[in-house]
Amino acid sequence: MFLGLDVGTSGVKAVLEDEAGALVATASRPLTLSHPKPLWSEQNPDDWVAASVGAVDDLARLHPRETASVSGIGLSGQMHGATLLGRDGRPLRPAILWNDGRSQTECAELERRCPELHAIAGNLAMPGFTAPKLAWVAKHEPAIFAEVAKVLLPKAYVRYRLSGEMVEDMSDAAGTLWLDVGARRWSEALLAATGLDLSHMPRLVEGNAPSAVLSPDLAQRWGMANNVVIAGGAGDNAASAIGLGAITPGDAFLSLGTSGVLFRVTDRFAPAPKAAVHAFCHALGGLWHQMGVMLSAAASLAWLARILETPEAALLAPLGATVERPSPVQFLPYLDGERTPHNDAHADGAFVGRRSAAGRGDLVQAVLEGVAFAARDMLAALGRSAQPITERDLVGGGSRSVVWAQIMADVLGVRVHRVEEGEVGAAIGAARLGRLAATGAAPADVCRKPRRLQSFEPRPAQRAAYDDAYAHWRKLYPALKECTS
Repeated sequence: MFLGLDVGTSGVKAVLEDEAGALVATASRPLTLSHPKPLWSEQNPDDWVAASVGAVDDLARLHPRETASVSGIGLSGQMHGATLLGRDGRPLRPAILWNDGRSQTECAELERRCPELHAIAGNLAMPGFTAPKLAWVAKHEPAIFAEVAKVLLPKAYVRYRLSGEMVEDMSDAAGTLWLDVGARRWSEALLAATGLDLSHMPRLVEGNAPSAVLSPDLAQRWGMANNVVIAGGAGDNAASAIGLGAITPGDAFLSLGTSGVLFRVTDRFAPAPKAAVHAFCHALGGLWHQMGVMLSAAASLAWLARILETPEAALLAPLGATVERPSPVQFLPYLDGERTPHNDAHADGAFVGRRSAAGRGDLVQAVLEGVAFAARDMLAALGRSAQPITERDLVGGGSRSVVWAQIMADVLGVRVHRVEEGEVGAAIGAARLGRLAATGAAPADVCRKPRRLQSFEPRPAQRAAYDDAYAHWRKLYPALKECTS
């Protein structure tokens, strides 16, 4: 049996997968975010540990025999979070998360200070990445910066607390702006640009390689053997790719989680920073990937549900399985700024076109379409740097919605597939990395593609209507920036 732990932003998911690749059990524990100031987004690192241990406690209570037979553990996690540890291994402050926008100024300073950054890291300096966060801490919290002994990403901190080992995998490390992504090693030049050196970084391994062994105390707590291997693991999107069997160049998927990601596998380091496209290491050696990222995908629908004090399912139900025309209202999903293609932490969300006749259903549909239009922006950005994407699997919490899947197909003009277990893809991918590390199996034998539950073809009439709506929508961001600048 193999255990996957996905340390997300809104919660931790734990899954058990058997030797045949079947999902045996799941458990989850919620997490909360803190926004102490505008643009700030933080979490307590020890909450990740408590939620992870609690989720496995739940599995051990409800499925004791299966949990006791675990031989490999894989970790997946939200990327970019700056977890600053002192010499005693304890956090010095709350972790600064991927959707934190405070370090825009430091991004510009970092690019001036390190002109080779794009070539080495393969990415623009964005506030979401880890390195600018450390530059912000050095400037605004110098006493804390002076005490930093190690910088870990979220799942690496959980690994440390599970095993005592400080290790990171290549895919997650690629999101720090400290990794030489092509060479798959820490860059001393990029570290020096933020006042750090190799001593501040954890050891690096590939995602399917052994990284540590579960501590005896936790093994006893869960009834496991004393030699349970913990894999290198992966950043959440690379882990989702493993769960989806996206391990061949050209494979692609669209994730509608809290954030939204358009992911494509490549067989080489293929940076495209001018398009605000990310180029990262995959979780398997010899593979890389490109990503377009929006910061508020399913989070946009969750925001509207919170504002209207109505569950998301109740908001979606009146729309039915399809919509026949675009909403008269348009929505910019920039609730926490945006990455691809704007790289603008100060971008704002907005409803445009509200009239007295507009109802709640129009607003809900506008949110779904606004996220789809943002995904089309990402598709265009990736299309400028490689072969076009002609179809993709849909995963994440938003993949539950049939109407959203059809809107995606109509807006993007490509075939979209809902897949089995698409909501826990990262946790399943983590479990499979745990299996690879524990058994040495070949990735092609373990990372199989999931069963497709339903496919959605773009409808010609709706595609034409959405082409017109998208052309109008694209004018909103620059117009609103001019009004607010």
